[in-house]
Amino acid sequence: MMRNMDLKIVVVILLLAFSFHGEGSSGLSFNFYDESCPQLEDIVRAGVRSLFLADPSTPAALLRLMFHDCQVQGCDASILLDPDAERTHYSEMTSSKNFGIRKRNSIGYIKSAVEAVCPGEVSCADILVLSAREAVALSGGPVISVPLGRRDSSNPPDFRLADALLPPADIGVDGVLQLFLEKGITVEETVAILGAHTLGITHCLNLESRRANIPTNATNPAFVNTLKMSCRLPLGFVQNDLTPLLFDNHYFMNSMHGGGVLRIDAEMPLDSRTGPFVHKFADDEEAFFRAFSSAFVKLSSSNVLTGNEGVIRRNCKAVY
Repeated sequence: MMRNMDLKIVVVILLLAFSFHGEGSSGLSFNFYDESCPQLEDIVRAGVRSLFLADPSTPAALLRLMFHDCQVQGCDASILLDPDAERTHYSEMTSSKNFGIRKRNSIGYIKSAVEAVCPGEVSCADILVLSAREAVALSGGPVISVPLGRRDSSNPPDFRLADALLPPADIGVDGVLQLFLEKGITVEETVAILGAHTLGITHCLNLESRRANIPTNATNPAFVNTLKMSCRLPLGFVQNDLTPLLFDNHYFMNSMHGGGVLRIDAEMPLDSRTGPFVHKFADDEEAFFRAFSSAFVKLSSSNVLTGNEGVIRRNCKAVY
């Protein structure tokens, strides 16, 4: 009898493991489009590669676009919506927190290619997440397996929601940890997801508070001068690290040596909660890639629309 009970327990565990592998608790699945659009990932990969060849800064833009979408009521492609003709609502892009967001139209370009092969099957939200995933890989980062099955929002949020939910440019360690903890993201994964700053630039408009309050123990004096020189004009920018087109661990190396551009970049190496992981990722790029991949999946799977929720937009810019 005990042997039968043990066997039943093993069977249940195996079934649960199989279920978790195939479909997550959020309603997403790693094989969601296997039958309805098996070419999807190849189409998105080709689209992102084409965009990258035309503009090498595309990966940084796509990754930021995905984060700003996912942070406001989940990954639902609401950031891609334009105001309607009657101006009865305003796009999330009205929010000052979305200053500098680019490549929204690029998701529409990839969506058109997908629609030509799989009409009405794939959400703009999934295309945005896949595009960001490809952007990471294309710039030298990890190849991340992401579950799919997101639906697009049919009710765009008030831009004031973006104002409230997107983090300010001068956010510190406490704020960042709280922000990601709410999504089930660990401290190690939080440090890793901030490693996305390894790509791209920071606009000087987002550095006004930072330049006025630079802690001497967190910033290399030579870098302070670079920061001030680069931002003499408000429309200037600063590279996030020495390899802004590569997804690597140089961001952590820079931060350790006082070269963190944003406040959070400078504070993380000094905080007892985050500092050990900054050092770990600076020494071990593969550890960074593993933690980043885990955080990417959690972030892109949090609070999403699935099943009969939301819609599948044919045009990512409009709900109809």
